[in-house]
Amino acid sequence: MTAFLPNTPIVLTLGETTYDLRTRALVMGILNRTRDSFYGPAATYDLDAFFARAEELVSHGADILDVGGVKAGPGDDVNEAEELDRVVGVVAELKKRFEIPLSIDTWRASVAQACFAEGAVLGNDISGFADPDYLSVAARSKASVVATHIRLRPRVADPNPHYDDVTRTVSEFLVDRRERALAAGMSADRVVLDAGLDLGKTAGQSLQLLRDSAQLAALGSPLLLSASNKTFLGVMFDLVVTQRREPSLAAAALGVAAGCRIVRVHDVRGTVRVRDALARVLEQVA
Repeated sequence: MTAFLPNTPIVLTLGETTYDLRTRALVMGILNRTRDSFYGPAATYDLDAFFARAEELVSHGADILDVGGVKAGPGDDVNEAEELDRVVGVVAELKKRFEIPLSIDTWRASVAQACFAEGAVLGNDISGFADPDYLSVAARSKASVVATHIRLRPRVADPNPHYDDVTRTVSEFLVDRRERALAAGMSADRVVLDAGLDLGKTAGQSLQLLRDSAQLAALGSPLLLSASNKTFLGVMFDLVVTQRREPSLAAAALGVAAGCRIVRVHDVRGTVRVRDALARVLEQVA
């Protein structure tokens, strides 16, 4: 496989900081204020556990902290008021404690807006901007956004998804969502794309999207990879969720080499080491 190395910079702006991601990816640490994360060690609802986890991720080299209050898959109902209660205060406290960019993992525009007001600079929306106010809220807040492909909607089981060509379908969806973001007044350097592995995809479809990361990166926006400990890796290697560390690191390495420039992970320390090694290689190629 030939490493993905574009001729022009891959530019991403988060808050007041602009990054050139041509040869170096950013590592996004997953920070959940939930009781029911699919990956048990990441379910840090208790405040002491939450902030201890944040401290650990930062000390391990995270470039971004991604705060979520509701898991993507089916589970107990978490209404708007409960989600706000879970995440707004902790975003404000993280802003006081750390100087790295903060992301809010939510598909509700109201939650995103409240977190942007407290210092979050990225809205990670797995719904593909299903909330019609999401993009206008982000634009007014001068925040960046992640446009993610999903076939149905968050929290809804999708056991038998079908695509004639999964990579083409996802690519068209992501280009459309980017155009919506630009039409809402956002600049291109504030839009990130995510293929949405496991979100309305079979294990085989998710694997195909990982393999086709270079095609998705060629769409021209920073590409986010969220493969850490996911179901498709468990299916491939017949591993329960707590045994997927090495396949997750392998997926991160493959994704970065193929053009992914934000890697959303549980294992920040291991992924930072992988990212740094690949950055050295890509810098030499450049």
